[in-house]
Amino acid sequence: MTMPVISPSILNCNIARLEDELTKISSADIAHVDVMDNHFVPNLTWGLPVVEACVRTGIMPIDAHLMIADPDRWAPAYAEVGCASVTFHAEAAGAPIRTAREIRHFGARAALALKPSTDIAPYIDLLPEFDMILVMTVEPGFGGQSFLDTMLPKIRRTREAIDASALDLSIQVDGGVSRSTIEQAAEAGATNFVAGSAIFRAEDAYEEIATLRSLAHSHMH
Repeated sequence: MTMPVISPSILNCNIARLEDELTKISSADIAHVDVMDNHFVPNLTWGLPVVEACVRTGIMPIDAHLMIADPDRWAPAYAEVGCASVTFHAEAAGAPIRTAREIRHFGARAALALKPSTDIAPYIDLLPEFDMILVMTVEPGFGGQSFLDTMLPKIRRTREAIDASALDLSIQVDGGVSRSTIEQAAEAGATNFVAGSAIFRAEDAYEEIATLRSLAHSHMH
């Protein structure tokens, strides 16, 4: 059975103490770093230098989620600096297959993200080009939002499409993931869980990661 992957989002961490914050979540599988450019989403976070600094700490693998315009141009660089996984948005990519292949060329896993209103259907034939599909469970841009349970059918459809193709792709969910929502997401077919506020606002991040992992595991197929 596949084990759940817990990916704490550092969006709400104390960026002035980035190395300490990564250490605080190092019992998780991978750190989720949200790159926002104030064009694709109405927020500005950080870019390649900060992501590369996270990679260089060597504390844990880095999963870069690029909420940016023109990922065809920028995404491969995130793989080149050593991210373990690079996710770009379907809505922003002009050449998703070429971009995914460039990401893989640099040794990273390539992932395609879908905003809540974007259907998986047009991308089903492209599934072999990717290692992961990210189903956003909030509108991207800000941390701390509530999980959209209207996305559960989309997670199920994505899982059915992956299983029908006999592919080994993970499904990541990002947005409002917490103790109260992770079981539903796992039940629907998600295997990779991004949690930000739930982990960074917990009294004990290690304990919260273990709890989320256990809840997800008990509901995964």
